Amino acid sequence: MQLGATSVDILSDGALLLDGGASFGQVPRAQWEVLVKPDRKNRIRMGLNCLLIQAQGTNILVDTGAGSKRLGKYRDQYGLNGNKLTKGLKAHTLTPRDIDVVLLTHLHFDHAGGCTKLDRSGNAVPVFTKARYMVQAGAWEEANEQNERSRGAYDEDDFVPLHDAGMLDLIDGDQEIAPGVRVKVTGGHSAGHQVVLLEAGSERIAYLGDLIPTPLHLPLRNIAAFDRTPDETLEEKRELLEMAASSGWLLVFGHALTQRAGYVEQRNGRAHLQPVDI
Repeated sequence: MQLGATSVDILSDGALLLDGGASFGQVPRAQWEVLVKPDRKNRIRMGLNCLLIQAQGTNILVDTGAGSKRLGKYRDQYGLNGNKLTKGLKAHTLTPRDIDVVLLTHLHFDHAGGCTKLDRSGNAVPVFTKARYMVQAGAWEEANEQNERSRGAYDEDDFVPLHDAGMLDLIDGDQEIAPGVRVKVTGGHSAGHQVVLLEAGSERIAYLGDLIPTPLHLPLRNIAAFDRTPDETLEEKRELLEMAASSGWLLVFGHALTQRAGYVEQRNGRAHLQPVDI
């Protein structure tokens, strides 16, 4: 999508399989499987979407997918099918060295795994060697103070090497990252979870991360069991959807396979999506 001097593109790092029941939380299977069919292990396929923003000579990458470090470890559990993000950048005549800012919604492995790769010695090193990596301080703190519920969602090799290399910037609260690009803290899914808001000309775009991971999560009660504070997710979803409907924001979903972006309108108190290809 070309917005004057700013371009916005959705890049894919492939897909993963997640438990359908956990993905929809309190919603019974009899209701959610009408929308998406699970496999024999009760898993549903979800995309690993990233956002590329190019504006005023700056290349900003929002989230990095799962990366390639743990394909063997996670292939059976999550069905990871290989790192595709670098190929997506190449299609836009970019390499990892061309990225100036990596903006992370949070540090779960399926959003931050592509930040690092393994070198020939098996050590995790930054992929985007000239970039500043940015994440909320709250997200960093949670990732480094894992408990029994959160431990499986993080891998220290995704983010500790960034800190050790002096490439990680911790953000404290809502902030403008670049002209027209800002972050808004939502929490809910994890401590310090943030969405990315872009305004260019008359266009407004919101990258939702895991606040609303797919269009199937537009109904307010469809909240994953993974969310740390689901009531906070509920209220942030309500506020964001009202903003999107009233002010014409284009929503980009972090885990949609199809209908990865669209506008919403409220009908009878429910959000309905009008899909858009970008």
